Amino acid sequence: MTRRRKIYEGKAKVLFEGPEPGTLVQYFKDDATAFNNEKKGVITGKGVLNNRISEYLMLRLAEVGIPTHFVRRLNMREQLVKEVEIVPVEVVVRNIAAGSICKRFNIEEGTPLPRSIVEYYYKNDELGDPLISEEHITAFGWAAPPEIDDMLSLSLRINDFLTGLFLGIGLRLIDFKLEYGRLYDENEQMRIVLADEITPDGCRLWDVETNEKMDKDRFRRDMGGVAEAYQEVARRLGITPESGQQDIKGPSTIQ
Repeated sequence: MTRRRKIYEGKAKVLFEGPEPGTLVQYFKDDATAFNNEKKGVITGKGVLNNRISEYLMLRLAEVGIPTHFVRRLNMREQLVKEVEIVPVEVVVRNIAAGSICKRFNIEEGTPLPRSIVEYYYKNDELGDPLISEEHITAFGWAAPPEIDDMLSLSLRINDFLTGLFLGIGLRLIDFKLEYGRLYDENEQMRIVLADEITPDGCRLWDVETNEKMDKDRFRRDMGGVAEAYQEVARRLGITPESGQQDIKGPSTIQ
């Protein structure tokens, strides 16, 4: 297998040097974490499923004009992406109360919110990804006001599209996390594009009829059936990983 230099390793993915300048290879791991990395585990086959799910959703979003870093899927666990400068701000869009917002405001889980709420979190594991405001973002130079406007506008468009897409396959999009990057062209012109991934790792998805959780909350709450839930999401999206259980190992790295 081609030896590649590792650029970065996160909780669920590894980024390797791409085959040409301005590209990276994004490798999806089976590792699972929760509660700011305090809980760890391995979900066999999760990386394969997330690779396919994220590919499908990124392509669908591109069809409706959402700019993304995605180029193409390379194999079962890897995809080629454009190299971007990640904005250190996670954008969370909430449609129905779940997770931390329930604790913060004493809201019962499953309560529909008056409207979609957009929250910002500082992307910093050591600090536990704290909730922040636009004032924090601009004051500390994490993003400029026009970049915040772009991220907000794109997030609301993505929410509208994905809400309808998931509803069409019997899933309710409760909330989800997005990350963005700065993509520079040959003339050093910059634009904000969707980066990272969109998978059940970062989306809360509930069955419309039963409210069964089909996302990483099954891992967080020791509910079991995590891989089966991801497989069901993929099945409903019409995605079937080729060759069944076949898999590939991660690429060798050069330090």
